[in-house]
Amino acid sequence: MQVVILCGGKGTRIRGVDDSVPKPMIPIGEKPILIHIMEFYANYGHLEFVLCLGYLGSVIRTYFGSLGETVGNATVQFTLPSGADVRVRLIDTGQETMTGARIRMIQTLVKEDDFLLTYGDGLSDVDLDKLLSFHNSHAGAMTLTAVHPPSRFGEVEIDDNGLTTSFNEKPQVSVGLISGGYFVCRQKIFDFLSTDQSLVFEAEPMRQMVREKQLFAYSHQGFWQCMDTYRDWEYLNQLEQRGESPWRL
Repeated sequence: MQVVILCGGKGTRIRGVDDSVPKPMIPIGEKPILIHIMEFYANYGHLEFVLCLGYLGSVIRTYFGSLGETVGNATVQFTLPSGADVRVRLIDTGQETMTGARIRMIQTLVKEDDFLLTYGDGLSDVDLDKLLSFHNSHAGAMTLTAVHPPSRFGEVEIDDNGLTTSFNEKPQVSVGLISGGYFVCRQKIFDFLSTDQSLVFEAEPMRQMVREKQLFAYSHQGFWQCMDTYRDWEYLNQLEQRGESPWRL
């Protein structure tokens, strides 16, 4: 299946890590987080990618060997560090375009009824085969992966005497679910989208899908971590350095 990855945002909350690159190109270990995401999908056999570029898109083009062109579209054959050979479409979707409009702009590139969609700044160990199986069990426009967000604070357990018995630096919150990306979409999601540059996918389009009973959620109980802030970036790098990267299959 094709994998569409949103790579065009400005990532203002993570400024200070490396302001010369877009957020998907910020490294986790020796590789950009975008490459970790692509390798995760490739490990499940999904080898065709559409990257929706915007802010500092030229950096991503240069990485994929597209001669650093800053406008227009390109298609490249690329071998990931893991050894997987993939086909990558690099699509300029605008500097200021919001997520909903970016997705709508690549409609003509989607070849089949179903496609995968995610953000260029989140890692997970979600079982894509089980996610797809759940998606195929309903006829809705989209399946999102619902996750427990990690806590911003360390979780401490103590005994009756005040002795600390455990400390978990970044536990998954046990109550409440959020959208973790890792979507599976049908072509009919485009009925909920427009090319209005201000259209935010996570706002009215998703609310409309809910109203029309077209949005389903697959509950993922395992690892998920976004890279919104400097602290998130540090945490993901610590996991990578310790060889404890749950997203590696």
